[in-house]
Amino acid sequence: MKRRQVCRTAAVAAAALLAGAGMSGCSSSGRSAGSAASSAVSAAQSAAQSALASGASQLSSAAGGLASSVASAIASAQAAASSALASIKGGLDAKEEVTIGTVVTGTDGRSDAPLTIVNHQSESSHYTIEVDFKDQSGQLVDAVVVDVPDVAAGATAEATARSDRSLPSPVTAVVSTALRY
Repeated sequence: MKRRQVCRTAAVAAAALLAGAGMSGCSSSGRSAGSAASSAVSAAQSAAQSALASGASQLSSAAGGLASSVASAIASAQAAASSALASIKGGLDAKEEVTIGTVVTGTDGRSDAPLTIVNHQSESSHYTIEVDFKDQSGQLVDAVVVDVPDVAAGATAEATARSDRSLPSPVTAVVSTALRY
């Protein structure tokens, strides 16, 4: 919306200057109409460039604020995942017991990653899994923790890691950490 306001301001400034140029061309100031129009066009270009630069600055500030919000949301998700995993005492690495399927984006924009957990142990186990969602450039865009209780000995369980918010498409999902206890 701010960009529209900046563009309108530039257009109004240009129109006012061009109208002024037309009037200058009809005056008896001694300058030719071509010279007055050229000056007006130059002034209009300068005003438009100034308005666009101001708008670009405003957009840049807004983008910076948005980037900061996204970075904050990612940091918060990572902190929550780390906290959940840190609270587990005696957990063993079970990353090789978890496979992840193809990420699907729902109509709400949130991403779902199917998980398959295979308990190779001789007793029932509980699994806590951190799944990281990454964008095309490999940057982390979300992190979630999935809790899968009571997977029977030798059994397979299914679960879904669902992003906390709408993510840019396409994304991939990786199992960052998987603990069995």
